[in-house]
Amino acid sequence: MQQEAAQRETAELQHVPWRPRPVRGWSVPRLLWYLVFLQPIITEVHLRRKNVQFLFIRFSAWQYAGTDKLWAGLVTTLCEGIRHHYGALPFSVYSVVGNKPITTPGCCEREWHCRRRVCLGLLALVAVLALGVGLLYLSLGGREHGHGGGAGGSLLKVFGGAATTLSGSGLLMAVYSVCKHLFVSQRKKIERLVSREKFGSQLGFMCEVKKEVELLTDFLCFLEIYQRRRLRVVLEVTGLDTCYPERVVGVLNAINTLLSDSHAPFIFILVVDPSILAACLESAGNMKGTADNGYLFLNRTVTLPFSVPIMGPRTKLQFLHDAVQSRDDLLYREITGKPRPLAGGDGGGGGEVAQLLAVETQAGPEHAQGRVDAEAARSIQEALFCLHDERDCLYEYVPDNVVSMRRIVNTVPITVRLLQQQQGDLGGPTPRQAVAWVVLANQWPCRLSWALQCLEDRQQAGGAPEGRARLWDVFRDNSRELHTMTKALQNVLDLDGDPELFERFLGADFPFTVAEAQSLLRCTVNLDHSIRRRMGLIRAVSALKPPSPPKSPARDAPHAAHGANSASRASPIGHAAGHASETHHPRDRAHGTRFNPGEPRPGG
Repeated sequence: MQQEAAQRETAELQHVPWRPRPVRGWSVPRLLWYLVFLQPIITEVHLRRKNVQFLFIRFSAWQYAGTDKLWAGLVTTLCEGIRHHYGALPFSVYSVVGNKPITTPGCCEREWHCRRRVCLGLLALVAVLALGVGLLYLSLGGREHGHGGGAGGSLLKVFGGAATTLSGSGLLMAVYSVCKHLFVSQRKKIERLVSREKFGSQLGFMCEVKKEVELLTDFLCFLEIYQRRRLRVVLEVTGLDTCYPERVVGVLNAINTLLSDSHAPFIFILVVDPSILAACLESAGNMKGTADNGYLFLNRTVTLPFSVPIMGPRTKLQFLHDAVQSRDDLLYREITGKPRPLAGGDGGGGGEVAQLLAVETQAGPEHAQGRVDAEAARSIQEALFCLHDERDCLYEYVPDNVVSMRRIVNTVPITVRLLQQQQGDLGGPTPRQAVAWVVLANQWPCRLSWALQCLEDRQQAGGAPEGRARLWDVFRDNSRELHTMTKALQNVLDLDGDPELFERFLGADFPFTVAEAQSLLRCTVNLDHSIRRRMGLIRAVSALKPPSPPKSPARDAPHAAHGANSASRASPIGHAAGHASETHHPRDRAHGTRFNPGEPRPGG
């Protein structure tokens, strides 16, 4: 936007003889002169100007999330940002003696008219003040020379004092008003109104806020004519999707109020997740009937929807590289291969530190600890390099979210450290497998937890698969059961990424085996284990079957006789099969609903 504004101003100045007026530094006295003595006029020349200046103001809704009226924070931030950019003195002078820009009928080329009333009033006050001072001087001077005694000198003193008091009080009141607006900003005024008890029921509260906003808009319109350029205040609203629904509604209503004027110089940029914002609108109690569909309400409010495009490979690799570089302050000792030396027992508490570290890591001599740190540094560096290596396919599974990238980068060193401490000198998962496992747990926590829970249940039942079996095969064999639990696990399933990428991740690019998964699970820190416990509880409850009611003997007698006659006419093979099925029924009933994959289910 700044580049576009610079290009527009360069193109505009090539065709016009005038130049924009500055508003800072030595130009402030000139601006004050225009504010007091001149009246701005909106002309056709001003409306045709193409050059524009953007003023950016950031509003983080999370900072005001604790207030009762979040929209008040939006208005105060807007007022404070404009006051800070243009200075407190010009805005204070405009608040006292400023005049709203006007439009004149017909074609008028002059943008400024003299404010005759202000000039005449000021001249009258100065004249009265000079007259009063002169009368006082004459009365006091005549008394000193002995010629001003009597009623004449007293009369001059009275009239001189009255004229001086009236004119001086008028000037002092104007200066006092300017100083009052100079030290008591609009932000303090609105905060004072909000801090009062039951301010929402006070008559005229919203009217006062509206007056302050209108005064701000008129001041910006004055500056447009003075600077000879269009002004647009861009308010960047962030963190709105972290607030309560009622406060989200208040901010959106405030935005609609500020944009209700077609000539308002405001542009609002909402940096939010539309799905969260729509859910807040639908759940807000005061929006029933108005925003039953949050997306329709957003379509009526947002005039330019812009979804951030998918991040390209180069951009993603650059973000991953920056995230890795940001860890240098925490990993400098490990990556550079400079482990912290262990102090000896001669210097103060160094011996105690060495003993504690030796107990914690179960290390031997100092050189062994140094070797462990050097190996950890090499593994961490290799793992982080695999994360942003263009020749590796791992970066394709990292989400286009900077927060998720930093979460993965921050987790990798801890996982590699724990993995190295557990496996020691024995072989195990490589650093590439460790960082891939971190990405897997970050992107698909629900599906990974389901595969691990099914693997644990099969181990407890005594039918654990071999260590060489693939984790993807375990998930695929139990995916139908997971589909039946989608309603109970809806919130957890929403955490997972693309299912097709999950299949490609475990099935082709990173085919983790059962043994590798069990080894990596012990050092996994970015997977919520409560998800697996919840899944295990749901599986245990679904495996329970209600007991069948007892059958009446009188009702079962004809059926038993009929079964005996049928059995006597059956072949020996059928008789043996019947006994086999009868001997299996009690065991199946005792073990619940567990069946082998190849067995037919009863009633199926």
